[in-house]
Amino acid sequence: MRLYRGCKTLALALTLALAALAALAGQAEAGETGMAGVAVRPDDARLRYTGRIDFADRARPMLSWPGTSIEGNFSGTSLAVRLDDQQGKNFFNVFIDGDLARPVVIAAARGGHTYPVASGLAPGAHSFLLTKRTEGEEGGTVFQGLELADGGTLLPPPARKQRRIEFFGDSITSGMGNESPDDGPDDRPRDKNNFLSYASITARALDAEAHITSQSGIGIMISWFPFTMPDFYDQLSAVGDNDTHWDFTSWTPDVVVINLLQNDSWLIDRERRLTPAPDGAQRIAAYRTFVQRIRALYPDAYIVCALGSMDAVREGSRWPGYVRTAVDQLQAQGDQRIDTIVFPWTGFGGHPRVRQHQANAAQLTAFIRQKMGW
Repeated sequence: MRLYRGCKTLALALTLALAALAALAGQAEAGETGMAGVAVRPDDARLRYTGRIDFADRARPMLSWPGTSIEGNFSGTSLAVRLDDQQGKNFFNVFIDGDLARPVVIAAARGGHTYPVASGLAPGAHSFLLTKRTEGEEGGTVFQGLELADGGTLLPPPARKQRRIEFFGDSITSGMGNESPDDGPDDRPRDKNNFLSYASITARALDAEAHITSQSGIGIMISWFPFTMPDFYDQLSAVGDNDTHWDFTSWTPDVVVINLLQNDSWLIDRERRLTPAPDGAQRIAAYRTFVQRIRALYPDAYIVCALGSMDAVREGSRWPGYVRTAVDQLQAQGDQRIDTIVFPWTGFGGHPRVRQHQANAAQLTAFIRQKMGW
């Protein structure tokens, strides 16, 4: 009888323990917000946002452009990020305490979820930087705030950088496939990391804040989809062709880098998708017209018209000449704050990998330093 009672008591204890564990698991799954901690709202003034971010609802800011970022300082031993992703295709970096070599990578699931990114931190002050690795073709993501450990608090934000660079580009600027192996595919979102694109590397090297206005597959005259950069460059949202409008007066760059025409070169010369095919003068005019649009928006910026490093700059290509001629024409019209840079063709058949982005960034960084005295 005692053995029976003991087994019965043990069974009851196990049942209660399992029920308690199930209840805790249910809370974590259902709440995903809601274990004990300190919630930080997205509209907290101590958060530092960078990029074209849709603040139509301050409590639900939408991130869509590559390289858009949120950073801040906090106290406490842990940090979690709350995101509501449209498609479940976006990836984000989170860097803790300035360790840029070891990001925590978030593979965002569709819908609202909480992502633990740091735990067991030492007591005291810490910093975080969240950056969007992917771009508008992976959809937008609503930032829903942070969760800090019990007793944690958000601290005053880091100072904003004084220098500003805007990049207008295509897949090269976005960072398409840059973390893929050399023999791997270029089109996996997980291998796209704008933080390690030549654009973002250059901005960090120059201690500049960057806006990345880019879309894989886009061109000036023709794209792999129905809209082109002249249709796209002024949007607030990077999710396809839409009627949102960016306020260009809200953020003015010191330097603008335009790296386009790679897709035009492929689709016009190889795919023959634009008929009748524009002649050289028409190609130059289309490029010059877009640059003039950017100049009208930013009359005091230094404009760098870049090309490369994919096969639009291969030996014998006419496309670098189109860019140079357009810039020569603009200079002849009196625009002296504009120049050309060409990233060399390395013979690599795919999108640039990180090492090629690093080489292009080094070239561009030196060029901007010389032109701007930075």
